Amino acid sequence: MSGPLDHTTTPARDHVIPATMRAIVQDRYGSAEVLKLASIPTPIAGEGEVLIRVQAAGVDRGVWHLMVGEPYLIRIAGFGLRAPKTRVPGLDVAGYVAAIGKGVTGFRPGDAVFGTGKGAYAEYACAPATKLALKPPGLDFAPAAALSISGCTALQGLRAGGELRPGQKVLILGAAGGVGTYAVQLAKFFGAHVTGVCSAAKHALVRSLGADAVIDYTREDFTAGSVRYDLIFDLAGNRPLSRLRRVLTPKGTLVLAGGENGGKWLGGLERNLQMLAVAPFTGQKLRGLLATERREDFIYLAELVAAGKITPVIERTFPLAETADAIRHLESGRAQGKIVVTV
Repeated sequence: MSGPLDHTTTPARDHVIPATMRAIVQDRYGSAEVLKLASIPTPIAGEGEVLIRVQAAGVDRGVWHLMVGEPYLIRIAGFGLRAPKTRVPGLDVAGYVAAIGKGVTGFRPGDAVFGTGKGAYAEYACAPATKLALKPPGLDFAPAAALSISGCTALQGLRAGGELRPGQKVLILGAAGGVGTYAVQLAKFFGAHVTGVCSAAKHALVRSLGADAVIDYTREDFTAGSVRYDLIFDLAGNRPLSRLRRVLTPKGTLVLAGGENGGKWLGGLERNLQMLAVAPFTGQKLRGLLATERREDFIYLAELVAAGKITPVIERTFPLAETADAIRHLESGRAQGKIVVTV
């Protein structure tokens, strides 16, 4: 494992922050057509925040949910009932520190950083200093922007939620997706026997990441088979809880991190509610995953990347002006790994 990450800076420490910037904006919920490129005031870093000159920003399902405002539970949770409270979308971010707010320590203008913030689909974005880490010197901005949310979700699902141990059999549903590609690599790094579930077109990718076996869900119902798994990490969210439990060992762990096939109100969380009802009456561990972005996890993941233990998988990049097309590509389900917007 590599040592502490060094400050990687841009020579332009005297960079002048413009009054306005290009950004993707949305003023109502809806499909990708609601996203427009506009010129808006450049944000100012508040207390505890860092202003980032954005170089790249990740695209994931969370961005899509916030764009369409579904499930409606998102709106009730405080993201805006009739329209998004945050006008500029985008969470995963990588770039140079342009300015720091009051109380921020550990960062200085010119530092190359990555993490999560708000309004990442823009030339400048603000992020809490607690949700940023220094970018490894050898890592480009695009893969750095693809690391934070998906990497943390995979790491926390396997290590904290799944309590993964060396030698265990792990089944990863959605193994070729943004989170899945990290989950396969991390599970192998932790010493597990990994089986990935994805379509046949994505088998080569999943095997190249280290999977010991790959199942084509369009041809094989793995829930009807005889193999039992110590940990099932479900990133696909479309199989009944009872079927997943059938191929889980009596003391095994099921971690649900995906729920895309539910109604507009709960959006797949119905399975989590079922899980809460069943969990007290079984020896199996049934857990829902609500991943959080943490600096210590960013640093750990960055060290793994720097050491060559894991690699961000980026299928395609889109320029800022084509962010709507990047979202559409995500919706298509054809993506293998992460999609990134470059600025």
